[in-house]
Formats: sequence, C-alpha cells, structure tokens
Amino acid sequence: MKIAKRLGVWMDHSIAHFMEFSETPKEIETIESNFSPEEKEKVISKGERHMHNKEQQMQGDFYKKIGSVISNYDKVLLFGPTDAKTELFNQLREDNRFANIKINVKDSDKLDLHQRQEFINKHFSSPLYN
Repeated sequence: MKIAKRLGVWMDHSIAHFMEFSETPKEIETIESNFSPEEKEKVISKGERHMHNKEQQMQGDFYKKIGSVISNYDKVLLFGPTDAKTELFNQLREDNRFANIKINVKDSDKLDLHQRQEFINKHFSSPLYN
C-alpha cells in the first residue's frame, strides 16, 4: 500500500511556507510573491489600472509556483490568515492536474514555525484526514 504524501502550506498573499507531514514535520521550501511594496510603488506611478493588472499577473505567477510544489503530493492542507488560500484552492480546482489531490482549506492566524508544525500535526493526525 502506498503511503500518502502530505503537505501543509501556510500562506498569505505575499509568502507560502511548505511543510511536509512526517514524524517530525519540517519546512521544505518558502516561496515569496514578487509583488512587493517596492514593486507596487513602481507600478502605481503608471496608474491604478496598470497596478491592478500587474498585481493580478504577479499573483497568478505566485499561485502557479505554489501549484507546482503541490502537484507532487496526495493530500494538502492550505491554511493562513487571508483569502489567498481560498483563491489558490479555487484556481487548483479548475485545473485537472489537481483532480486526484485531496485539498483542504482552513483558517489560521499568523503562525511561527512551531505553531505551523502543530497545526499540520493536528490536521493530518485526525481520523477524518487519513
């Protein structure tokens, strides 16, 4: 029997922390959005519409990078304090490559590394998710 590969992703609109679930969950990767405050300042000088388009494009690129990591797992937990996790979930559901990946979405506060580990342990240790 194949053991499911499980991944927790704590994220907001600017950063995603990836953590594999195992005996001792560990952070394996971090991806940051390229739409930084500095980038926003540069773009806003060209107009609000241009800024919105650039933000949408950069957010889409950020979500694609996250999706490429998620595609290597069987079960995924997206969690964090903003709507970014739900936006990503909706985008992944529209893509057939993610049809066989069980993805759950949960709200959480801003968490440090230890708190993220506990959150993932609690989620994946629950009989509902095994």
